[in-house]
Amino acid sequence: MSTTSDTVEGQGPSPDPAQRKREQRGWYTYDWANSVFITSVVTVLIGPYLSDLACNAAGAADAAACRDSSLAIAPLGADFLTLHPNALYPALTTLAILIQIVLLPVVGALADHTKHKKSWLLWMAVAGSACTTGLYFATDGYLLASVLFLGANLLFGLSIVIYNAFLPEIATPDERDRVSAYGWGLGYLGGALLLVVHLVLVLTADDVGAAARIAFVTVGLWWAGFTVVAIKPLRNRYGALAARSQGRAKLGPSLRQFGRTVRDMRKYPNTVLFLLAFIFFNDGVQAAIRYAAPFATQDLNLSQNILITTILIIQFVAFAGAFATSLIADRIGPKKTVLGSLVVWSGLVGLGYLMPAGNVPLFIAMGVGIGLVLGCTQSLARSMFSQLIPKGREAEYFSLFQISDKGSTFLGSLVVTIAVSMTGGYRVAILSLLAFFVLGGVLLWRVRMREGIIAVGNEVPAKL
Repeated sequence: MSTTSDTVEGQGPSPDPAQRKREQRGWYTYDWANSVFITSVVTVLIGPYLSDLACNAAGAADAAACRDSSLAIAPLGADFLTLHPNALYPALTTLAILIQIVLLPVVGALADHTKHKKSWLLWMAVAGSACTTGLYFATDGYLLASVLFLGANLLFGLSIVIYNAFLPEIATPDERDRVSAYGWGLGYLGGALLLVVHLVLVLTADDVGAAARIAFVTVGLWWAGFTVVAIKPLRNRYGALAARSQGRAKLGPSLRQFGRTVRDMRKYPNTVLFLLAFIFFNDGVQAAIRYAAPFATQDLNLSQNILITTILIIQFVAFAGAFATSLIADRIGPKKTVLGSLVVWSGLVGLGYLMPAGNVPLFIAMGVGIGLVLGCTQSLARSMFSQLIPKGREAEYFSLFQISDKGSTFLGSLVVTIAVSMTGGYRVAILSLLAFFVLGGVLLWRVRMREGIIAVGNEVPAKL
């Protein structure tokens, strides 16, 4: 997918507005392409599917029988390392996160030494979509499904590092908040539209497992097909690192450069402070999303249909919220907008703690609130961080951004696990997330964006 005319030296966006718009539309399309994996596969389908396969392997006749605490599987074939069948999905997710934490800086460092980021993005997406499509054939036992899901999850995370690294190259400083928000918004819309199809497919099917397998195929084809469309308008850009290595990414020099980058981050205290702030407030966001389902079903006694309906509402509202976010950020600046969203998040977790069981309208209203601030917090955090990256280090720094994203999942999960263990429910656990939003907000408030942007040598946008 790379040609000589498609590759230009330098990281800056094109001075031609028409060229920038073409590249931005392509960049948006990859968000549209990949978001269906998170929405349909990770959030809705793969957990029950893996649990069914594991429960069958353990000899359980149905989901009720699989609640027997004595049931166990040995994923690695070793009797000393066993899991309850229902623990297979969170265990695989944890393993995928650990592998990503190791590989993300490697991929980021290599990508900054290559002249062919488009090809990297394409093949990671195609490989991830192939793993997802391959889940159709995973019907006998849980081992093949586990390996394919692990591969798809890993490749998804690695592709996002490359994808995010394009943002400073396709948008001027004043355009990045809008471009990032539009990407998130279209991702939410694409995920919601295909999720509607999948939910109809699953709810009307006689064989839910077969319906899920068909859904996996459609996700894989969607991801790969729209990635090809996304890649075409983008151009490869390269800087001093790639020029010195003649565009050939070598592991040793790339890792040594990454080590120097981590040490040099001491020169950019505002970049480091922003990453710390992001770890905490993103921790709250991810935990609130991840544990909303068990909170709804176990503490609020709400049905699965109500939960699925609320997930769809969140997706569509997040689409609109992401676009509204860009307008607000244009008027008051992205930092104030994110700080405002964290105030709303704090109110939402407080509402969750006080919410009476069985109150469907109030739960849906909380879902609408989450949708409104979800795109805001994530999209503007991405665009703000892009302003604090030295030129030529985009993929390396965004690998750190992704590590912060993945690593923060552990902190929130740990706090939730402790709270649930102590109280037996999720109410106190949800309220405990308030600390993450407050601490993240305080750290973000202390970030001096103008000073940080100037320190890394970037142009200061009109609104901060």
